[in-house]
Amino acid sequence: MVTGIIALLLFQLGGEVLSRMFSLPLPGPVLAMVALVVGMVLSPKLLELIRPVASFLLQNLSLLFVPVGVGAVARLSELSSNALALGAALIGSTLLAICVGALTFEWVARLTGNTDEEEDA
Repeated sequence: MVTGIIALLLFQLGGEVLSRMFSLPLPGPVLAMVALVVGMVLSPKLLELIRPVASFLLQNLSLLFVPVGVGAVARLSELSSNALALGAALIGSTLLAICVGALTFEWVARLTGNTDEEEDA
């Protein structure tokens, strides 16, 4: 499991280095995730190395939200003074994510040939 954590940290470091070195508009963690997915597709050994660490992190995911909650409570006055803008951003981004998700689902369904028209016929 330690080697899996080291592998994740190395991918994270690589993503950060690439993002900063080439001044890319993508954050380092996004580049790291893309590289990790490509690496796991190309190397099943990497997938098996990462699997126990990923399972452990997913089982304890709720603990990772504690610092965010503490930070939000610590900045409650700033959050309340910007409540309208934050609310609009949250609602707008949620609606946008739902629309993009639905359109992506339709596109993939058409691409793979799995559409409702076939089931109705």
